[in-house]
Amino acid sequence: MAFELPSLPYAQDALEPHYSANTLSFHHGKHHAAYVTKLNELIAGSDHEGKSLEEIIASSTGGLFNQAAQVWNHSFFWNSMKPGGGGSPDGALAEAIDAAFGSLEAFKQQFKSAGVGQFGSGWVWLVKDDGALKIVTTANAETPLTEGQVPLLTCDVWEHAYYLDYQNRRPDFIQSFLDNLVNWDFAAANYDEVASVAAE
Repeated sequence: MAFELPSLPYAQDALEPHYSANTLSFHHGKHHAAYVTKLNELIAGSDHEGKSLEEIIASSTGGLFNQAAQVWNHSFFWNSMKPGGGGSPDGALAEAIDAAFGSLEAFKQQFKSAGVGQFGSGWVWLVKDDGALKIVTTANAETPLTEGQVPLLTCDVWEHAYYLDYQNRRPDFIQSFLDNLVNWDFAAANYDEVASVAAE
């Protein structure tokens, strides 16, 4: 069964003025869609046909890995943002961020610094790694899934993610992501799911 481009979890203009409908039309409707199309071409008639996205990522290399991982990464990125986002997490995730980074503001500074410092194309992530929260970056299509880490949220720092709105100002885009777009409810749900599995 072929993979399909997932619908955005909000209207295409719902993130404006911080992330434009124009950017989403290209980023989701062109870039993400192209990864899905190419992935389906590569798995057709192969041993990977019928596998889940995560199974393909875990068992592939090269071009197939790149397409599968980019499909997964982008789907995760759309959910890492929401209309009226930003603000502060609460509950267990807020406590974990304070414990790991000292404060939410310290987390934001480190997350932004990591994203700005990622050379070329890639991603900056908040992950849970062996019980601890960490900020990690990955290049190109790489994903924390292959390192045994559990992604909680991500910001896409490929140029196509922000260039129409922010031109070359990656720091401004990441700051706006943290202040106005980040979906702490999504990150908290991911964190709570990890905690519940660990408690079983």
